[in-house]
Amino acid sequence: MTYQVTVIGGGPSGLMAAIAAAEQGASTLLIEKGNKLGKKLAISGGGRCNVTNRLPKEEVIKHIPGNGKFLYSPFSIFDNYDIIEYFEGLGVALKEEDHGRMFPVSNKAMDVVNALLNELRKYEVTIRKKTAVQAIDYGDSNHRVILENGGEKIETKSIVIAAGGKAVPHTGSTGDAFPWAKKAGHTVTDLYPTEVPILSNESFIRSKTLQGLSLRNVELSVYDANRKKVISHQMDMLFTHFGISGPATLRCSQFIVKLLRSGLEKVQVSIDAIPEEGKEKLLNEILLKIQENPKRSVKNLLKGIVPERYLDFILNKNNLEPQLNTGNISREMVISIVNDLKDFRFDVHGSLPLEKAFVTGGGVSIKEIVPSTMQSKLMNGLYFCGEVLDIHGYTGGYNITAALVTGRVAGMHAAWESLG
Repeated sequence: MTYQVTVIGGGPSGLMAAIAAAEQGASTLLIEKGNKLGKKLAISGGGRCNVTNRLPKEEVIKHIPGNGKFLYSPFSIFDNYDIIEYFEGLGVALKEEDHGRMFPVSNKAMDVVNALLNELRKYEVTIRKKTAVQAIDYGDSNHRVILENGGEKIETKSIVIAAGGKAVPHTGSTGDAFPWAKKAGHTVTDLYPTEVPILSNESFIRSKTLQGLSLRNVELSVYDANRKKVISHQMDMLFTHFGISGPATLRCSQFIVKLLRSGLEKVQVSIDAIPEEGKEKLLNEILLKIQENPKRSVKNLLKGIVPERYLDFILNKNNLEPQLNTGNISREMVISIVNDLKDFRFDVHGSLPLEKAFVTGGGVSIKEIVPSTMQSKLMNGLYFCGEVLDIHGYTGGYNITAALVTGRVAGMHAAWESLG
């Protein structure tokens, strides 16, 4: 069989690439090794699909710390506002939630997936599911895609590789694309987990003292070997049986992973449980309360300032009996408690593996990709888009945005080249 454009991978970037190519009039084939298209979209945002983010373009790029600046050029062709317009034009009404996150009004990820599947049908894209690619033979003007089932060969003018990274492997992202990229001469940078829960060996983690405790709107900070702050994120976090998780942890995780990969055995992190209030102000407030209520127990006096389990933990850490009268507590002890509430430091030593991460760090080097077209600088008729590239962002619609934008740009230009 011969096609003008062949897209490998039926995730967000692959679906968008196939639609964009077919819209331009190119005969388009979409190959997916799994039995469903849009699997990652269907489970994203807890099954609601955080399809993009409404923040200004510069802010969106800031939220893609892994080579986000590469996206300025593709964004000039198709950006996050275009994504909103695109889906609303397909009849998927969107609504804005906290931090600019955009969801379908229906709260159903399948509405997003089905809208894309309808477009594939409308533009008569040939779809091959349950079809794995064994190899790609690159040629001067045409390429050949060799399928696993009986070595069937597909002739094509342009190839768009949209086969994902290695995170969330049950959706089909198992790193298949990297050997194909290397065969074309591309560099694949080291792969590592990002947006991933973090491991700690601290005694309070091992004893499960705080397991299952969620802290709301705290500030989590990461420090380098010189105790210099690398990054802070103010969001919710969660203590687990192996370490820490939750939104603030996921956002900080790539910085922790990078520090550990640089040779550090452990990384120090800190929790500010009351980020809205300065340390001095908090100290003075507590000292004043003690002065006014010397007979109240310390636990009673501090009740409500943080969740009860966390307060018990902080008091225990300072060897303070919760029922002790506040009149019997020294100023130094109050300072120590405030320090722990504002800056509780502990060590972390690793992360869950890449297969358990939400996003892959590393991938096909962006230095070898033309940003305005997503074309390979090393091979004619070869394009890359989505998570196969060395681009990664925070959760919150940023990675899907990067996937949809790079997919649309790759598909359009793959079609133009093949029709050229």
